[in-house]
Amino acid sequence: TTDGSQYLTFQLGGEIYGVDILRVQEIKGYTAVTKIPNQPSYIKGVMNLRGTIVPIVELRTKIGMEVVEYTAHTVIVVVVVQGRIMGFVVDSVSDVLNIDKKEIQAPPQFGTKVDVSFLNGIAQCGDHLVALLNIDRLLTDGDAQAAA
Repeated sequence: TTDGSQYLTFQLGGEIYGVDILRVQEIKGYTAVTKIPNQPSYIKGVMNLRGTIVPIVELRTKIGMEVVEYTAHTVIVVVVVQGRIMGFVVDSVSDVLNIDKKEIQAPPQFGTKVDVSFLNGIAQCGDHLVALLNIDRLLTDGDAQAAA
C-alpha cells in the first residue's frame, strides 16, 4: 500500500522502537569504537566503515536510559541523518514491520521512557506498542558535527 511504511524495529530496555527503513544503511554487529575526547557522553566514539568515519551514538544514553553491558545481540544501526552517516547502538534488532499511517497515533505525553519530542508516534503492532523514533530530532546536526 502507499499509505504505509516499513520500519526496522529494535529493542532498548525491553521497549520496542522503530525507524523508517529507508533511513537505514545497514546493521552490523557491535565492534569496538575509537573514543574521541571532549564529546557529549552519548557519543560512544567513531568507527571506520569502508573508509568513512562514522560517529556512533549510545542510544540508551541519548534518550536517558541506563547503559547495560553489551551482548552478542547488541548491534549498530547505521542511518543517514541530514546527509551524514551515523550509527546508533541498540540492544537487539527485532524485525521489519509494515505500519499503515492510520495505525500511527500521536505519542503520549507520559508513560514512555523517551522524550516525546524524539518520537514521530506510537503504533500498535500485534500485542505490543512500537515507539517510532524521529531520528532527525534524535540525532541532531550537532551530534553529526560533534564527531566530525
